[in-house]
Amino acid sequence: MTSNDDLAHALRRRGFLGVAAGGAAALLGAVGGGTATAAPAESHRPARRLVPRGRLGIQLYSLRDQVSTVGFARVFEELRRHGYEEVEFAGYTQGSAGPISLRRLRRLVRDNGLRAVGSHVGYHSSDPNAYTFATNLEKVLDDAQELGLRHIGTASGPFRYGSTVDAWKRAAEDFNTYGAAARARGMTFYQHNHAEEFSFASDRPDVRLYDVLLAETDPDLVHLEMDIYWAYCGQFRFGVRPDGVPAPFDPIDYVLAAPHRYPLFHVKDGEEDPSARDGYRMTDVGDGDIDYERFIGGVERLSRRRGHHWIAEHDNPGDSLRFARRSAAHLRSLREDGC
Repeated sequence: MTSNDDLAHALRRRGFLGVAAGGAAALLGAVGGGTATAAPAESHRPARRLVPRGRLGIQLYSLRDQVSTVGFARVFEELRRHGYEEVEFAGYTQGSAGPISLRRLRRLVRDNGLRAVGSHVGYHSSDPNAYTFATNLEKVLDDAQELGLRHIGTASGPFRYGSTVDAWKRAAEDFNTYGAAARARGMTFYQHNHAEEFSFASDRPDVRLYDVLLAETDPDLVHLEMDIYWAYCGQFRFGVRPDGVPAPFDPIDYVLAAPHRYPLFHVKDGEEDPSARDGYRMTDVGDGDIDYERFIGGVERLSRRRGHHWIAEHDNPGDSLRFARRSAAHLRSLREDGC
């Protein structure tokens, strides 16, 4: 664990100092962001899909109403029809559809031509028997292995010990432990953000908590799943420090600074609404204002061989099957030239 005085050194060592101020702006220009002019596409070459083939997924939390009534089998059939290739779990039960074993669940994924790439599990709980990383690590990893997952993670924020710099250093130690255990099983541990990760330490208004997480976790053990929508909400909410000093950042800068740390992304969309707390109102993918041609294109052009996974999600869709269908159609339509 580093001291507070070592935090800036740790950020600099891992390449994140200055990210919040646009440290990767030059790189963004090179991949089509900012005001740089992209080179014209060669006319004889067909436009490539922005989301590579085999990398279009969906977070099953978005379809929890369907999973809990008609079951995984029918949901997977529907996803296959809409062109999805991957799924990310948010639990392994199917409510009134009846009990299901992990072995059966893995077979259903395979039989529908899908791949299970990840799963969200809780970080900690006051219940010692709870199914979380902190209370039941070996069981969490056993189940992930039985499902054949390459990635296993949590959507819980690192607030277990509070919101001070030292509290997040302690949480980072936990994540390093889970990452080492996952790697020993041939898997990768990851953390999924919400907006609050981009807030500032309660004892250091000059320190963004997300920067502490990045600096204090081992990049070989702890990876990130950027929820792009929530990152943009964080940009809206936490672009000024508590002491009034401007602290703008662009979410894509974090990825471009260390693309190897971001194997998975949540692709959710929102309409800009400055009157809303988060600055956006969540929508189906393609109906909002987040520039996914820029974001996905920038990441993929920088690191085409890294195998990023693009996972559609909506926290509370009005019609979950409609969301799945329309979001897949939009993401499959995106091309490198923006057409």
